[in-house]
Amino acid sequence: MLNYDLTRGKKIRRIDDTAFKLDNLSSRCMFCHATPDNGFDVVWENDTYTVFKDNRPATVQHFQVIPKRHIESVKCLTKADADMVREMEWIGHRVLEDLDVPASDRRLGFHVPPFNSVSHLHLHVQALPYKSSLMKLEFLLTPGRNGSDKGISWFADVGQTVRILEKGGRVKVLSC
Repeated sequence: MLNYDLTRGKKIRRIDDTAFKLDNLSSRCMFCHATPDNGFDVVWENDTYTVFKDNRPATVQHFQVIPKRHIESVKCLTKADADMVREMEWIGHRVLEDLDVPASDRRLGFHVPPFNSVSHLHLHVQALPYKSSLMKLEFLLTPGRNGSDKGISWFADVGQTVRILEKGGRVKVLSC
């Protein structure tokens, strides 16, 4: 399994299978148990994050980047989490880069509750185009207006998310 060293951007091979403890909340969360033994197609991981193939891909290459620490959703994030979101973005770009996906054909973002299927923070990492128009609607982006970074939508691009958090705001379905 290949990992990236976030400080140097190099691939590293991980030999050991480091376990992590789960608290009571995360013990019921399927993403807190995202391992090959539990049916996940893990393509990358380190001690902090796991990347696996989406089980209902909207694009030919569709992955999820998740923190191993249980965080319920993008709505729970604060300004202090902006660096974590940037790390998740960096990892997502590296995975798509390894597949030779041009930057212009990438979409990375979060579904905003209640429009998410799993209550564990997960960054969708996609190589466009979408498989169908219906699937494209699930990941609809709306730009912000009048000083907001995001319009009314159930999907927040990773860039929108970082800008909102850096300003001390919270990601939500309504304009923010």
